Amino acid sequence: MWQRLVAEHRAQVSEVTVSRYVARRRAELGLAPREVAIPQTHPAGAEAEVDFGEFYAFLGGENLKCWMFVMRLSNSGRAFHVAFGTQAQEAFLEGHVLAFEHFGGVPARVRYDNLKPAVVRVLKGRDRAESERFIALRSHYLLTPSSAVPASTVRTRRAVWKVRSAGSADATWFRSPRVGSLAELNEVLAAGDVLDDGRVITGRSVTVGAAFAAEAAAPMALPQETFDPARHLQARVDNRARVSVRQCFYSVPARYAGRRLAVRLAARTVEIHDGPTLVARHERAVGRYVEVLTLDHYLEVLKTKPGGLPGATALAQAKSRGAFSASRPTASATSGGTDPSR
Repeated sequence: MWQRLVAEHRAQVSEVTVSRYVARRRAELGLAPREVAIPQTHPAGAEAEVDFGEFYAFLGGENLKCWMFVMRLSNSGRAFHVAFGTQAQEAFLEGHVLAFEHFGGVPARVRYDNLKPAVVRVLKGRDRAESERFIALRSHYLLTPSSAVPASTVRTRRAVWKVRSAGSADATWFRSPRVGSLAELNEVLAAGDVLDDGRVITGRSVTVGAAFAAEAAAPMALPQETFDPARHLQARVDNRARVSVRQCFYSVPARYAGRRLAVRLAARTVEIHDGPTLVARHERAVGRYVEVLTLDHYLEVLKTKPGGLPGATALAQAKSRGAFSASRPTASATSGGTDPSR
């Protein structure tokens, strides 16, 4: 329409002005009825809302895509935020486990948008084909999921912004957080949740923290057994003493080269097992083709190949973590990964 106005009538008007006019006239003529929300009252412990969206953060000086899991209790407004380096299903499930532990209970119903980790396929209306792991989660916690009708583009963008700006009193801060690691980012988010307890929601007379104190006894108690959100895999150790998991590489003691080991892949950690024995544990890498190596895992090889030490990638990573110095030629157990069997 704007193109025809300019070409046929030589109108001097911007495209956005025409777009706004058409939208207003459509509403006046009843061709585009406005969406009306129905005010809701939420009993204590009855409901929570979940969002899971992407954002960018500077981790160790590198701008990386991360994902934020947010659960908010509808009654008190108390929220829980945690950031992950992956949007995989194990992150979505682990977010639930951490949130329920944070709240000390499980709300009776949880509202979701059309989140890929929760559903396999969106059916007609509010019906959803749920993934097997999500069914296991809700069965474990006895919660009732509630899916929203597929949102419009505007509503979806607004929800994503809410996720991106969550966890900080100043929403503009979260546009480009700069921290040393994902763990440090989650510490900042946890501090933001504590700060948010002092906020008073418009129309209420008490703070979020005071409202949560009154609601805390209402949610269902946590099950005695903990739900394991991790994915269990099998991986073969290559000739560099690494296992490849989701396009990233994690070291194990060199004596396991050529062996096939069990891998417990969680949202924030990777554990490698030889039967019941835990042989290595690493923080999960953020990105693709990242190597996470522990110098201790290569000591057996370095005894016979000492010339490989100066240029070893594991040595460079140990130095960057502060786990190696000239006065200490071996790396001790660090957060980057350990060999529990040593």
